[in-house]
Amino acid sequence: MQGVIERRRSYLQLMRKLTLRKGSFTVEELAQVAGIPRSTARDWISRLADEGCLTVMKHPHGRAPSRYAAVSAIPRTACRKIFTAVDGDMVEIVHECLSSACAAFCGRHHAKSHPSIRVIREGTILREFIRMGTFDNTVGLWPEPAVAITGVWREGDEIVQRIRSLGGPAHSLTGMMGRAEGVLKVDTVRHEHSTEGCIRTQALEHIIIGIDNTDSLEEGATFALAISLLDYLSELHGTFPIGHHIAMLWQDLPEKTAGNSCSAIELAVVPDRVELIRKAAVRFISDESISDCWGIAIHKGFIIPDSLHGFGIKARTAQVSCDEARACARDCGIYTAGGTGIIGSLAAIGLAHEPADQMITPAF
Repeated sequence: MQGVIERRRSYLQLMRKLTLRKGSFTVEELAQVAGIPRSTARDWISRLADEGCLTVMKHPHGRAPSRYAAVSAIPRTACRKIFTAVDGDMVEIVHECLSSACAAFCGRHHAKSHPSIRVIREGTILREFIRMGTFDNTVGLWPEPAVAITGVWREGDEIVQRIRSLGGPAHSLTGMMGRAEGVLKVDTVRHEHSTEGCIRTQALEHIIIGIDNTDSLEEGATFALAISLLDYLSELHGTFPIGHHIAMLWQDLPEKTAGNSCSAIELAVVPDRVELIRKAAVRFISDESISDCWGIAIHKGFIIPDSLHGFGIKARTAQVSCDEARACARDCGIYTAGGTGIIGSLAAIGLAHEPADQMITPAF
């Protein structure tokens, strides 16, 4: 069912773009843009027309085919993606928005209503870390928050987050969030002074992948390969990309190639795809690395162990050995592969949630 929902959203978005660009479209035009058979395009047009999402602009006449238009070419949701990952009794809620301003608004109001929630905003992506439970948070006009999380819990392989809101956030809850990629279902109830809704998403596995020593003195860049790896893994079914991080390590390392920086990427994965992702990541780095000293580390979960964080901090201020890296990885249950690059790859994971402006500045 989730696959059908995703295809519906994708095809409707293409139809809206065609309507905005050309005023209307045919079955053939949709089939070409979507890369699908004409019969499939015809079936989806018929289905969405029955739902009231499309209108017939011109009926067939002679050799001229029917032309259709989306009822509205304006995007129907500002919420691109909403997905969740679980680590013990903690839940990570990731919300990708069309607008960085909207992401900032929600992050500010969620933090105001729930002081223990950890909020990280990176452009249009809002990440929130919260412990499972129910909360008696209120909403209202300023200075009260306009939107609040009132509960997060797990039901089978799904995460349910209950949100209370009013004004613009209530419109988002009732009319937009259900159309975001990753959302399985939204149930809402209108109260006298607010709207409350339960958003259901799949309980995903969070993965942090660190890489280092993939370049040489003459060519290559670890950050570029990390971005390529994130793009590659994002194309695999059941993955949700989150972000990329850079950290600069000890600058006096004799064998460094340039600035001695390492990279980490984060993504959420359907649980039964974790092993596939691990194998794909190792194969990609081993094939694409310019250096034979490449290293990769893979951590399951978004909670960074204290010892791992300490390892990352140490790698910024002093030289550390492969033996230290392997011992830290073993103690933290982190998979590693490759050569001396495992030092930087492990440090990249340990520093992944540190402020970016600090990590891109060397520590002397």
